Amino acid sequence: MNIKKLIYYGYRNSRLLKVIWERRRMIKLKIGNKTISEKNKTYIIAEAGINHDGKLKNALKLVDSAKKSGADAIKFQTFQAQDLTSKKSKFFEIFKKLELSNDEFRKIKDYSDKREIEFLSTPFSLEAVDFLMELRVPAFKIASGDITNIPLIKYASSKKKPMIISTGMSEISEIKEAVKSIKYKKNNKIAILHSISAYPSPLDDVNLTAIKSLQKSFKNIIGFSDNGNEPLVPIIASALGAKIIEKHFTLNKNLKGPDHVISANPFEFTEMVNSIRKMEKILGNGIKKCQPSELLNLVEARRSITAKRDILSKEKITNETISIKRPATGIHPKFINKILGKTVKNRIKKDESVKWNQLS
Repeated sequence: MNIKKLIYYGYRNSRLLKVIWERRRMIKLKIGNKTISEKNKTYIIAEAGINHDGKLKNALKLVDSAKKSGADAIKFQTFQAQDLTSKKSKFFEIFKKLELSNDEFRKIKDYSDKREIEFLSTPFSLEAVDFLMELRVPAFKIASGDITNIPLIKYASSKKKPMIISTGMSEISEIKEAVKSIKYKKNNKIAILHSISAYPSPLDDVNLTAIKSLQKSFKNIIGFSDNGNEPLVPIIASALGAKIIEKHFTLNKNLKGPDHVISANPFEFTEMVNSIRKMEKILGNGIKKCQPSELLNLVEARRSITAKRDILSKEKITNETISIKRPATGIHPKFINKILGKTVKNRIKKDESVKWNQLS
């Protein structure tokens, strides 16, 4: 190969390595002290949302229960009803009753820190972004309903925190626009959550293979935000490669608030977390090799070249003197043609595995 070709291939390979490195770099995200990537455990968020019913004591209980259930983070929603919806909306009074004050949020954040569970909250206004910055949240979560709220997305992105965006009701083009607006603020720390904004989400609409579509379309962490009642859905989502799972969380599914019925109670949430952790062990690292638990069977189930009868000293190996039997304690069967005609140093007894050091 001449020098020009060497330079060309070296340049091409360096570009390829750069692309590979960039891809690996982009599919990592750090929230708090935890790294989210293909090689790390699924990051699980207990979406407390408005399930505190406007009461601080309930919010603190949710923090406790989420921690005990194995969640990595607990997430609330930071809003003032007047900023979120028109007073003419039928939901205004509902949201008004579900407001928490800034002082109450400070107490929830402090309590979450003491319980060593990450505190997150979805901002629904620019003021909420500023307040959550004051609380030093490790990331911002954008709700599905705000994926087209580019001013809010840009403002939150400008704070240079990781951005987690839910994509319920959206098309790929709308997701791309939201991602572009984040990158416009020179923020590449992005996670995209597949979601269905129906409460509860019908199984026919969940469309979990969209996770694979998002993985192909975006070089970012892909996750899933669940709004349904089927326990299998988030587990399957994780198996399909969702590295963030967000699930509605409640103390009691029978409470009157709007989201309780679609939320997992502490027992259900714990079962989900345990199932995802078990699934991660089952999936493994993808490298096909003999596993530690197989080593004994590797010897007992495989075969080696074995003496069909007593083979005397100085006798030559022939097809009539050997067979292929279990266990695999001697020469591998694939070497049978290499040992034919070789001379035995010392007698090999019938059914004894033939070894290389017995031949000359």
